[in-house]
Amino acid sequence: MHATPCNDSLSPLLHPSTVAIIGASDDPTRIGGRPLRYMQDAGFSGRIYPVNPNRDSVQGLPTTASIADVPEPVDTAIIAVPASSVIETAEACAHAHVKAVVIFSAGFAEMSAEGKRNQSALTTLARTSGMRIVGPNCLGVYNSAIGFFGTFTTTIEAGRPDSGQLGLVSQSGAYGSHLSLLATRRNMKIRFWVTTGNECDVDVAETIGWLAMHPDISVIMAYAEGIRDRDRLLAALTLAHDHGKPVIFQKVGRTSVGADAVSSHTASLAGSDAVYDSVFRQFGVYRARNTEEMLDVAYGATFGTLPASRRIGLMSISGGVGVQMADEAVELGLEVTPMSEAAQGRLKKLLPFSSPRNPVDITAQAFNDLNLIRANLTAMLEEGTYDAIVAFFTFVAASEAMVEPISEALQDAKQDHPDCLLILSIVGPTDIVRRYEQTGCPVFEDPARAVRVVDALTRFSESFARPVGMTMVAPGHTTLPTSPVGEQAAKRIFAEAGLPMVEERLCITATDAVAAAAEIGYPVALKVAAPDLLHKTEVGGVELALYSADAVERAFATVTGRTQLALPDARIDGVLVSAMVTGGVETIFGVHHDPTFGAVVMFGLGGVFVETLKDVAFRVAPFNAAEAHRMIRELQGFPLLEGARGRPRGDLNAVALALAALSRFAAAHTGQFASAELNPVIVLPEGKGLVALDALIVVTKSN
Repeated sequence: MHATPCNDSLSPLLHPSTVAIIGASDDPTRIGGRPLRYMQDAGFSGRIYPVNPNRDSVQGLPTTASIADVPEPVDTAIIAVPASSVIETAEACAHAHVKAVVIFSAGFAEMSAEGKRNQSALTTLARTSGMRIVGPNCLGVYNSAIGFFGTFTTTIEAGRPDSGQLGLVSQSGAYGSHLSLLATRRNMKIRFWVTTGNECDVDVAETIGWLAMHPDISVIMAYAEGIRDRDRLLAALTLAHDHGKPVIFQKVGRTSVGADAVSSHTASLAGSDAVYDSVFRQFGVYRARNTEEMLDVAYGATFGTLPASRRIGLMSISGGVGVQMADEAVELGLEVTPMSEAAQGRLKKLLPFSSPRNPVDITAQAFNDLNLIRANLTAMLEEGTYDAIVAFFTFVAASEAMVEPISEALQDAKQDHPDCLLILSIVGPTDIVRRYEQTGCPVFEDPARAVRVVDALTRFSESFARPVGMTMVAPGHTTLPTSPVGEQAAKRIFAEAGLPMVEERLCITATDAVAAAAEIGYPVALKVAAPDLLHKTEVGGVELALYSADAVERAFATVTGRTQLALPDARIDGVLVSAMVTGGVETIFGVHHDPTFGAVVMFGLGGVFVETLKDVAFRVAPFNAAEAHRMIRELQGFPLLEGARGRPRGDLNAVALALAALSRFAAAHTGQFASAELNPVIVLPEGKGLVALDALIVVTKSN
């Protein structure tokens, strides 16, 4: 990765001291009037210059006829004019040395070929002038800390956001507004809000990088329909990871229908959804599937406590709800570890009707003596050694008489155990919920959602504890052939890249094949060597388990004859005689070119597992062996490699090293091949390595 994820050029946009509004309206309800009204109402700390050649003043402020007439340098200009006037206006801003512009106007690449050309002109202007451009077709940006609301979204009228440590960036203006409003209603304080629209210049990835570097931002929310710059995104996610800032990302277009909708909406490539999943896992990003999940995880993260382990304690006044929470936790892979027998005994004495195992059912009787809540909570923290506790108190804790004593118990618990995440499940009025939030505890109505947030925050903690597994790779010293690559040549190329290949010989005649088989040792396999033939089994070009010279001689005639019959024009170089490899686990290694992320490495179990179950994992190349180990463990069939049902454990270190080597090869030869495959790759018992039995490289026509 060589792209710079962000730079200080976004600071004038997101922290301006001077703002010009071109197309400013005296009507505060119009698109050109709302930003001015919002900023005046919020007490914007900088200076505002309305630009309108037809009026002397707008909403009480004197106007200028053009951007050139503004009496001081402009950090950010908001362009609220018809699409037909946008390019001319943007050029005038660049000539006036405006540092950044926000273009509200629609009618560009999302609409027509002409619009696409006009948008391209804006991109060129941004690159040649250095002026940053947000949009076109966006709803703007805001920085709530300084009262800068460069947007026309009406959600501001429903509640102006308070400044906090949350950053939100969205390609969609409408959805970004939706998230902003819901977050505000949930007491989530958004500092920076950016809608990127068509992204002629500033995009989601760069904004994430800028937010990752900002000292006042601790949590980042992102929404995207497509990503244009792979390296910029990966660099930005690396920054967020290295600074310990959770990123909650909603990437839509998971299905073919959704992907088609994305293309028509933003002219973005959706890319492979499975690859997006792998990228987010690789960089420790939580992928939210919907609005509720996006807000839940971001809300939980804003409290700043990430559990150090997957040990979770569950407290409930309802046995049934305790079971529900336990089911949810176990399905997510959290550890619902029982309390010690001694601790259970002490709690049982305090509250005989309780069930103190974990979930700890304190029953509603605990509210008759609130000291019991404190005692149970203390025991769970001190003796259960849980790194997260979810407490279900429902509407009972919303009683005014309960709030203060329960809050005190929670505050004491947080003070004594600051690294433990405490989450409450309470149903009550907003003011009561806010009082509990002030103790440092997130509050959810649904206890299952609370448990899912524990899982999400634990994933962040696990990710931040390890480095991102990306590596830097220099371009390959050799160039791949432009003509079709035969199996033997492919194997030679992969062997040079450090991938173990099966012992084999290329034989021109049946006599040569018999001699090679004797040298290698029986049993052997024969495969026709035809560079134009990608899949030899489809024409009967493979014979396995040959134990004699006669069998080899017959097989030679069989595989060459079948190939000639099926493909009369095929070039046949001979046959490959190779050793038969027995035992081990059959796997598949592959590389394909993703339209968004470039070279992507695939790993899966072979045979029915890859063909029917599609049990595969992906990683963007290049990556190291540690990342490869995590990749291997994502397979549903991983237990087969680990030694299920008495089978020997596979050589996982050899698999990881081979995958890392393949990723380096893929990255070093980006653009030189369309796809590559090693299938099958037999993973031998631990300490004995692995061996690839077949190899395929599909070169690009332009290589």
